[in-house]
Amino acid sequence: MTKPTKGSHHLRRGRHSQTGQIYLITTATHNRRCLFTDTRAAKLVMDSLHWLEQQGRMALQAAIIMPDHLHFVAQLHDKNLSRLMQSLKGYTGREINRLLGDRGPVWQPQYHDHAIRKSEDLRQVILYCLHNPVRAGLVDDFHCYPHWYCKYEV
Repeated sequence: MTKPTKGSHHLRRGRHSQTGQIYLITTATHNRRCLFTDTRAAKLVMDSLHWLEQQGRMALQAAIIMPDHLHFVAQLHDKNLSRLMQSLKGYTGREINRLLGDRGPVWQPQYHDHAIRKSEDLRQVILYCLHNPVRAGLVDDFHCYPHWYCKYEV
């Protein structure tokens, strides 16, 4: 059996999404371009996450939009996480290109999902997610970072 290379389409093999499961999801921009230093692009992604929630496809718990990637924690209501991500990335990709007058891929095709297990503390996972701009040295306190959301008081 051949070992899949990092980032290859083989990473999706055996992926199973479960309705009701809470996931920490990470996805990056194509070639790690810093697209989300443009506030309009970051707002478009955040608005799209909230729209997916309003459509009943997920329950958004928290999100942080970094300059070149996105982290969010959500409970899946859609039957298929891959379809949810395809919808999010397809729409935001087209709209970001239109907004910036650009062409070509906006997102890397892959994403990383981590199912939150019962033994894990959801609050700690959310705080880990939200502290990304602090660990990256962008701010001293994530509350000062402009592109974050949390359903809970933190």
